[in-house]
Amino acid sequence: MADDMTDANVNAGTSGAPGSSGTSGTSGGDAGARDGEAVSRFVERFAAQLTDAGMQRMAARVFAQLLASDGAAMTSAELGEALQISPAAVSGAVSYLTQVNMVSREREPGSRRDRYVLHNELWYETFTRRDQVLTLWEKTLREGAATLGTDSPAGARVAETAAFFEFMQGEMLGLMDRWRTHRATLGLGPAGRSL
Repeated sequence: MADDMTDANVNAGTSGAPGSSGTSGTSGGDAGARDGEAVSRFVERFAAQLTDAGMQRMAARVFAQLLASDGAAMTSAELGEALQISPAAVSGAVSYLTQVNMVSREREPGSRRDRYVLHNELWYETFTRRDQVLTLWEKTLREGAATLGTDSPAGARVAETAAFFEFMQGEMLGLMDRWRTHRATLGLGPAGRSL
C-alpha cells in the first residue's frame, strides 16, 4: 500500500498554518527533515494493525494520518492528497471516526473549509467511552442470564460474561487514573494535539 505513495503525498500540511507539517514525531523545527516514505510506511503499517483489530480500513488510514500530523488536524483535501484517496472516501472515513468520537470537525478560521481534528486525550476519552459500552453490555447480559436461568449452561455462560465486563469496567477506571498519573512523569508536554 505504502509503496505507491510519494513523499509529496505524505507531507501534505495539517492545518493550513505556516510551517505545519503532515507528519509528526519531532518538533516543528525538525519536521522538514523527516523521511516522507518512512512516515508513509508507519501510517500504513499502523492503519493495517487497526484494521486487523476491527476498525474500518479507510477510517484506520485517516486516523493514522491524523495521528502522524504535527497539528493533529487536516482538511479533507489534505487527507485525500496524503493518502491518495477520493473525497468520498475521506468523507466516509471521517463520518465513521466522528461517530465513534475519535475525531471532531472544526471550521478553519476565515474559511468555509472544515478540518478534522483528533480529540484531546484521545486514548483516555476512547477508553472512557468504551467503559460506558461495557456498562450497557453488562446490564443486558445480566438480564439475559436471568431470562435463561443461571442454573442452565447458557445462563451460567452469560452470567460469567456479565461478571467479566463488570470486572473490566472496574479495572478500566483504575487503569485510566494510573495512566494520568504516569503520563505526568513522562515529560511528553501537554495532553491533546501535541501528543
